[in-house]
Amino acid sequence: MVTELILNNGVTMPALGLGVFQSPPEETTAAVRAALDTGYRHIDTAAAYGNEKEVGEGIRQSGVDRSEVFIETKIWVSDYGYENALHAWDKATGKLGTDYLDLFILHQPAPDRFDKTIAAYKALESLLEDGRVRAIGVSNFMPHHLEQLLAETTIVPAVNQVEVHPYFAQRDVQAKDSEHGILTQAWSPIGGITFYPGWGENRRNVMEDPAIAAVAQSYGKSPAQVMLRWHLQQGRSAIPKSTNPARIAENFDVFGFELSADELAAIDALDTGVRNGPDPDVARPERFAMVIPEA
Repeated sequence: MVTELILNNGVTMPALGLGVFQSPPEETTAAVRAALDTGYRHIDTAAAYGNEKEVGEGIRQSGVDRSEVFIETKIWVSDYGYENALHAWDKATGKLGTDYLDLFILHQPAPDRFDKTIAAYKALESLLEDGRVRAIGVSNFMPHHLEQLLAETTIVPAVNQVEVHPYFAQRDVQAKDSEHGILTQAWSPIGGITFYPGWGENRRNVMEDPAIAAVAQSYGKSPAQVMLRWHLQQGRSAIPKSTNPARIAENFDVFGFELSADELAAIDALDTGVRNGPDPDVARPERFAMVIPEA
């Protein structure tokens, strides 16, 4: 079973990581420690999450050497533009307590100010060339955003982190990523966004889907484990979020079984085409204006 993925610049990344979106800062340090104790070696955070400092503290408290932990974080829209994005690296590394990042990505395409998005990505290219980051990428970029970015920049993103789960597979995005050698990384990989408050109407909890439950029962696994296995077998990276040590361990225990082609197809067939998170093409000026504190 593949436990690591090779990015398009040759950097190796653990396929499964711990996500900390909506993890309260006061719970994040312990969650990161629990994950690293379990065997995770990939942590995904973001400036906008407000918990980079706690992620760094969890890594330090774990005793795991920094060189063994793949740290991924994101620049928020208010820090777009060339110089601002360079300074965003200072803020991120200062909070995380590291002098380099393994993966640094743009959090949103922000099409209402795409000139600043392009400038921020060019700053990522500079950081990569300087060795201050090992890989660069984007998040929530749709095919047309990717094409525009590729037309105006030099380095193809290593990763595109987007909403992907059985109810929203975004096959057009995955196809465009694959066309350019970009790894698709799934946020909300077990459908968490389908029951987070505040987004969407008439949400269905994919964790309760009977087709997934049937597969899970046949292997003596949980629905979450089946969904994570679905991602990994199809070549995606996944970053499930939890602050519960038992759930964190359960989500990592997905390397000892294999779904059949028919089971993968049955899960593929659950796609509704309905987005549950924010639409990347819709401008959110108030949210985009959120100021990211200094380190």
